[in-house]
Amino acid sequence: MATDSTKIDELFYGTVTVGERGQIVVPAQAREEFDINPGDKLLVFRHPHQAGLVIVNVANVGRIMTFMEQALERMRKEINEADNAEE
Repeated sequence: MATDSTKIDELFYGTVTVGERGQIVVPAQAREEFDINPGDKLLVFRHPHQAGLVIVNVANVGRIMTFMEQALERMRKEINEADNAEE
């Protein structure tokens, strides 16, 4: 699984061409790194700022939700601490 990275060369897998039926092929390196196999279900989202598409393996949704819940809890805690410091 990929580690968090901000280097573009570590985030870029190459280009794909959309076929006549709207299909794309996920580059081999991405399939290997993210353990995407024939028959896997992938979720396709619109980027919040319409910058492109986000593709997520259904098998990872639970892990993503856990990460988001933890991030929200940290934000709540920081907000509460800031509110308490103002009092």
